[in-house]
Amino acid sequence: MRHFVRRRTMLGVATLSVAALALAGCAAEEEAADTAADSDSDATSEVAAGCEAYADYLGNEGESVEIYTTIIEPESTLFQESFLEFEECTGITIEWNGDQAFEEQIAVRVAGGTAPDLAIFPQPGLLASFAGDLVPASDAVSASVDSNYTADWKNYGTVDGNFYAAPLGANVKSFVWYSPKTFADNGWDIPTTWAELLTLSDEIAASDFAGNAWCAGIESGVATGWAATDWMEDLMLRFQDAATYDAWVDNSMPFNDPKVAEVIAEAGKILKNEDYMGNVSAIATTSFSEGGSGVVDGSCAMHRQASFLGGILVGDYGATVVSPEDTDVEGGISTFYFPGVSADSTPALGGGEFVGAFSDSAATQAVQLYLTSPEWNNDKAALGGWFSPNLGLDTANVADPVNAVAVEILQNATTFRFDASDLMPGEVGAGSFWTEMTAWIAEDKADQAVLDAIQATWPAS
Repeated sequence: MRHFVRRRTMLGVATLSVAALALAGCAAEEEAADTAADSDSDATSEVAAGCEAYADYLGNEGESVEIYTTIIEPESTLFQESFLEFEECTGITIEWNGDQAFEEQIAVRVAGGTAPDLAIFPQPGLLASFAGDLVPASDAVSASVDSNYTADWKNYGTVDGNFYAAPLGANVKSFVWYSPKTFADNGWDIPTTWAELLTLSDEIAASDFAGNAWCAGIESGVATGWAATDWMEDLMLRFQDAATYDAWVDNSMPFNDPKVAEVIAEAGKILKNEDYMGNVSAIATTSFSEGGSGVVDGSCAMHRQASFLGGILVGDYGATVVSPEDTDVEGGISTFYFPGVSADSTPALGGGEFVGAFSDSAATQAVQLYLTSPEWNNDKAALGGWFSPNLGLDTANVADPVNAVAVEILQNATTFRFDASDLMPGEVGAGSFWTEMTAWIAEDKADQAVLDAIQATWPAS
């Protein structure tokens, strides 16, 4: 393993002095201490003033590291900004390559011998399919993840006992986005149970509200359908227990089991209800980001989506993220918890990204390590619209009130499950589950036919 230049401390000098005393007496001790001090001065001189925090990543000047990812503008701009000081101090150039066709193109690039240095995988299941091509994480990255993340997060980046990919960003998906002003103007109360949510939806649909009760969009290029799978996953945690969710994820309970059929029927009560949604088939051709824009302009009352939607609605649709008490802000958006069957049942669904390496270069390892540090995670969060499961992340650096709540959920969750489609084998989680849920919406494909088709694609063990 290559080693990075590390800052030395007076503890190192003292240790050398004690060793010298034992070997050659006081005179030799003085000579050794002088020599160590000179060496320490030389090492410290390699770190430019103001760059001391980056000493662990030095020694790779002039190198470039490509990061291949699904994350594009406007979110990518803040990622690139978060690297500026690191690049200046280390001399490493980070080439950010955002591609919405990542899930399709990463396989093409690996097979063609043009794999990126680092790839940000949005699904652990997809990550696992590349275990034979990835480089195991360095000891330094592994130790950093042990210190800065809970064990579950490290497990998601581990395949067959080998740790490959460190956590990056995270999201909490169990949110309903709404406008506090719209709710206040119409006298609507926040529901605390699934039954209350359906009752509220009926009330809105029957009222003189100019928009729909709900809006949605599941179009996302080659990843079309993932937003519909999130509904299934959130409701699976609500209508079934955690053990059943886990059995569904690993297919020890078949995808077409009656318990799953119960869940897709519940999802259909909202997603396939024209009284709530208007033109249901149009959901399949509406982008997932545009699908939530109705809560900003007042064309719909509610939209179920993950915590990351706030940054998109602010950047692309002129929204302002507010607290639920801010009921006089035009274009103000906030969230309430996607309710469970009972008010005291509050499971949380979430997701995240994982950074895996296809290169074993020292520069690649340095960037991968830096992304696990509390320093980078706090700097990135402070830029806005993002958070992570890093235990060193201070919620004071998360200005967005929705994201701050999400961080608290991640750091204190008692029942938390990762996005199921992200954990399933790639041909299912990023394949048939997406396409069949799209057919369920676009073609009104029957519930059981959808579940049977997905089960038929599950790889043989």
